[in-house]
Amino acid sequence: MTKKTDLIQPDRGQEAIAIHLVDKNGFDNWAKALSAGQRAALAAQKFDGGGYQVGIVPNGDGWFAVGGVANPADLSSWCLAKLAEVLPEGTYRLAGGEPGPAMHGWLTAQYRFTRYKDTKDAPGPRVLLTGEVKAIEPALAEAAAVALVADLVNTPAEDMGPAALEDIAESIAKRHGATVKVVKGDALEKDYPMVHAVGRAAARHHAPRLIRLEWGKESDPLVAVVGKGVCFDSGGLDIKPASGMLLMKKDMGGAAHALALADLIMGARLPVRLHLLVPAVENAIAGNAFRPGDVLSSRKGLTVEIGNTDAEGRLVLGDALTRASEDSPDLIIDFATLTGAARVALGPDLPALMTRRDETAQALLDAGMACDDPCWRMPLHDGYREWLASDIADTNNTHSNGFAGASVAGLFLDRFVGDGIDWAHFDTFAWRPAAKPGRPKGGAALGLRAAFRMLRARYGSA
Repeated sequence: MTKKTDLIQPDRGQEAIAIHLVDKNGFDNWAKALSAGQRAALAAQKFDGGGYQVGIVPNGDGWFAVGGVANPADLSSWCLAKLAEVLPEGTYRLAGGEPGPAMHGWLTAQYRFTRYKDTKDAPGPRVLLTGEVKAIEPALAEAAAVALVADLVNTPAEDMGPAALEDIAESIAKRHGATVKVVKGDALEKDYPMVHAVGRAAARHHAPRLIRLEWGKESDPLVAVVGKGVCFDSGGLDIKPASGMLLMKKDMGGAAHALALADLIMGARLPVRLHLLVPAVENAIAGNAFRPGDVLSSRKGLTVEIGNTDAEGRLVLGDALTRASEDSPDLIIDFATLTGAARVALGPDLPALMTRRDETAQALLDAGMACDDPCWRMPLHDGYREWLASDIADTNNTHSNGFAGASVAGLFLDRFVGDGIDWAHFDTFAWRPAAKPGRPKGGAALGLRAAFRMLRARYGSA
């Protein structure tokens, strides 16, 4: 798994290769200061200042780099990412300014998932210098959190089952002085019956569990973070086709986001009391698997008819959200790889965001735009609640008409969140099907930085 490295270091005047940033409109003026040979070198590389272009310019006995960006005066998280991916090992300094938010992409561009690979021929680090010394640790922390999500999601289910998620929670808790309590196996049946029902068919070494971490002062506002931890989803008896099952190691992506956000909150020592809840299960197939048509009890007391065993994530989240609500938190945030409908509507890059309160939605949307982690609000339309009606139970876990799948799933979760509690739900993909600069293919943190930035703005810093 990814180890934290010092890819960003304080600039104390040490020797470094310069990086110049230009845009397409300003390239010709910038190039006038170059020698004829330098301009010819860039022409040979077909460099004209276009986005994500990288050029190498000879300079006496050495060289400097030039990168194409949208706006050199207003850097985004990704402006240095392509440079960090393709430049040789070495130490670099941005000419004429500081990297600011582009530190993030410099770090994430060098992420590699190497758990199962020989790394002896891996490229060496590209180190970036900056005078913004106070910004280094926050940048490293956010990049480490993004890498944690990627590491957990990229790990195959056999090595990232419920017990492994518990181990990750324990290691995070130990680092920050938090406490962890776990209910697992048949002990779940009384207090977390839906978590038990979904996970009971798994092999013993993948037994279901409810992981609960607590941290912070009793006097601080309580924030609950909940993450869907379905470590593999076969679909249950409503089995998925092979193509649908292929990426189901990522169905614990919500738990990965929740763990990473908890790590960020505690690492930054935000003045909140944190409760983290992860229902961790494998939705497996065996003689004791829950069935279509079964009626499950829940921690809240509502009964749930099972319209489809492949809509299991909302079941385990229902029990976890009920438990989170019992402590009357100031805010609940949950993350889940919940519906294909959200991906049909928004594609892989945009998490679907649902909230009860407009101001909470706007704060998250604004935070996401400010840190290049955008999300998109979708409705919790009250008129669709009737679609979850059951003839024999308090609710069904699915609806049959195929409309508004992401919103209907959100409405199901809404029934398990306590009355009047401020709640935000991220239906995130947790996966990037194609690489972009600073954003490698595979497990991806989508909505994580938006949530953390909003929490910092809402609760301040210690």
